[in-house]
Amino acid sequence: MPEDRRQYPSDRRAVSRRAALFTGAAVAGGVLFGGAAQAVAAPSAAAAAAAPTVRTRAAWNARPPTSPAQVLNQAPTYIVVHHTATGNSTDYSLAAAYALSRSIQNYHMDSNGWADTGQQLTISRGGHIMEGRNSSLSAINNGRHVVGAHVANYNSRAVGIENQGTYTSATPTTALYNALVETCAWLCSAYGRPTSAIIGHRDLNATACPGDRLYAMLPQLRRDVGARLSAMGNGRLAGAGLAAGEMPPFPEVPASEPEGRFRHGPALGSRDSNASAG
Repeated sequence: MPEDRRQYPSDRRAVSRRAALFTGAAVAGGVLFGGAAQAVAAPSAAAAAAAPTVRTRAAWNARPPTSPAQVLNQAPTYIVVHHTATGNSTDYSLAAAYALSRSIQNYHMDSNGWADTGQQLTISRGGHIMEGRNSSLSAINNGRHVVGAHVANYNSRAVGIENQGTYTSATPTTALYNALVETCAWLCSAYGRPTSAIIGHRDLNATACPGDRLYAMLPQLRRDVGARLSAMGNGRLAGAGLAAGEMPPFPEVPASEPEGRFRHGPALGSRDSNASAG
């Protein structure tokens, strides 16, 4: 997904404000899991019922990866929301969604030199949900984690959702947002993760991603995901907090850097496994 380097309005928030927003979501509902003795329970059978329609790699005609994805026998800590920092297309068709997945894969493999698509899941502006990196769908369904390349230094701990468009000033389509709620509820259920695990790319790296408008919607997203989980009988995850030591660092966009560089932000870091890139 090519990085849009146009300038955009200043996007620097105080760390304390962002942490307060996140902490508020973490303790909503009066439930807080802290430390190993209160770890989040393993996913239940409700995860299968929560699964949305996800278009497989075969459906969008993915290229074979140059090497298989690394699959970890563990759940990720974070569910990371991104925007692709590409145009806000008005073609909401399934064909356009498939073309988006192919273009992302081509860019990641041919321009970045990666083994495959970086993120595990992609949502188009038409609300179509697609599998990204190879083995992602089967890994999620089995409570395992495919190591991707979408959030620097946290790829072994974060599952990524790329949302088509640029949301520095625009808002996502209703179809995309509804699909994002469905996707996050599925991931929370499949991995036994609380709604507070749903964060933005900027919460882990210095970046404007997922854009001011989409980032500002994350508290509502957590609430909507929590309501969906409760309706499925999985309310123990709604409003629950991350365990001690799992709070993200909330980095700020560096004041000295050109703002345009951070519309999407870093995907790999020195602490990532080489398998992230392939």
